[in-house]
Amino acid sequence: MQILFVYPQYPNTFWSFKYALKLVSKKALYPPLGLLTVAAMLPGEWEKKFIDMNVTALSDGDIMWADYVFISAMDVQINSAREVIARCNQLGAKIVAGGPLFTTRHEEFSGVDHFVLGEAEVTLAPFLADLTKGCAKPIYASGERPEISNTPLPLWSLVDMKHYASMNIQYSRGCPFDCEFCDIVFLYGHLPRTKSSKQVVSELEAIYTRGWRGQILFVDDNFIGNKEKLKKEILPAIIKWSKGRKYPFYFMTQASINLAGDEELMQLMTEAGFNKVFIGIESPNEESLEECNKFNNTRRDLVDSVKRIQNHGLEVQGGFIVGFDSDPPSIFEQQIDFVQKSGIVTAMINILNAPHGTKLYQRLKTENRLLSESSGNTTDGSLNFVHRMDSESLINGYRQVLNTIYSPMSYYERVHTFYEQYRPQIKSTPKIQFISIVWLFKSLWFLGVVENGRKYFWKLIISTLIKYPRFLMMSIRFSIYRLHFYKLTQELYEVETHAPVIQLPEELLEKAHV
Repeated sequence: MQILFVYPQYPNTFWSFKYALKLVSKKALYPPLGLLTVAAMLPGEWEKKFIDMNVTALSDGDIMWADYVFISAMDVQINSAREVIARCNQLGAKIVAGGPLFTTRHEEFSGVDHFVLGEAEVTLAPFLADLTKGCAKPIYASGERPEISNTPLPLWSLVDMKHYASMNIQYSRGCPFDCEFCDIVFLYGHLPRTKSSKQVVSELEAIYTRGWRGQILFVDDNFIGNKEKLKKEILPAIIKWSKGRKYPFYFMTQASINLAGDEELMQLMTEAGFNKVFIGIESPNEESLEECNKFNNTRRDLVDSVKRIQNHGLEVQGGFIVGFDSDPPSIFEQQIDFVQKSGIVTAMINILNAPHGTKLYQRLKTENRLLSESSGNTTDGSLNFVHRMDSESLINGYRQVLNTIYSPMSYYERVHTFYEQYRPQIKSTPKIQFISIVWLFKSLWFLGVVENGRKYFWKLIISTLIKYPRFLMMSIRFSIYRLHFYKLTQELYEVETHAPVIQLPEELLEKAHV
């Protein structure tokens, strides 16, 4: 058979890094690891073609070439996914759909021939068996949580790595915590299931062999869900491999704030080459954290925890949320104050939405407060449920936070705060390539001459050269990130200035006890 794998487009959000990618001559952050892994599970003799619509346009010829179009997506890609399905229907192509979006919301989609839901290690093989016999069913689903010790290497030969800013690897699935707004437990369960050190090293070697050098993201939703295995098996294996290859990669991942309390784990991570970690801080308001079951973040000094992690050479990137029922009117100032004090330069602020399948979604449905399905875009000011804070105050407060933390003065102040805390454990650095020199000068011109905030940019560069010369490239990176955040914020302001405030019927407000 001839199989076309299609990954839909992302809209422009904080997470897309659209404006940053332009400066470094890349088209997307990461390749779609799920689709590449599924591709490796199909028969080797089948012909395979891969289109990431964030990198390459999808043509009618691509669709007509295929016997089946395999599509995977997340919530935020829903509009593009619908467009792909419509085009395939128009051209008479058969569609197989899976991944997080379809696993949680497949009932919303018509025109799909076969849904392969849940985890492919369980549901793909029965579908393929029926497909070869000519009796494939419309839906294959399972709530089983399979071991991932036999998951194959992603089919990296389908990808042109030069278009991406980073490669990615999955080590584990599942999270031991139970945040009310998160759908990870619904999708992958509480118990973290992990790969072996041999698998992890094999995946590193496969990416290395393809010629990649630079950042690799461990996509795990909580990399430290099984601390003991990490410390005893996984990280020592990565350290050994990295030393043998002279540290060709540096790693980023997602973790929970309790990382700050494990000295040994932080040391092993930095020795292995980890230099960035994304942590869901969510809120400095204790009542809001308790409301959403984020008990792991309560009863601790969050600013101090961030500082300890950054003291160990791990740059903390943080996720924050406004719009909890327990948020006081002062929450916006509290968020600004926390972000500035913590030195979290890359701070992602979101308005609380209720994704399908989460405990939050179920609670709000019971309280008759849902307005619509979540678009997955938590940065555009859209609200999919009735918040206790009135919508005008919430959206205006959100704008205030964005406008403040991404302003040149506040942003570059955070960079200086971060440098005072950061103690990198640099083992080796990938060789500087010609393309890096090109984007360096391109960035200096654009950020230092063309864009707003030039004065603050040059002050940062000069102070970095004087005080922290080894952080020069990091200062350039932070400045590129700010350009993206600032431009996107301005786009949102332009759109939302004309957006009407949501007016809700009195009976709905009464039912929701708002």
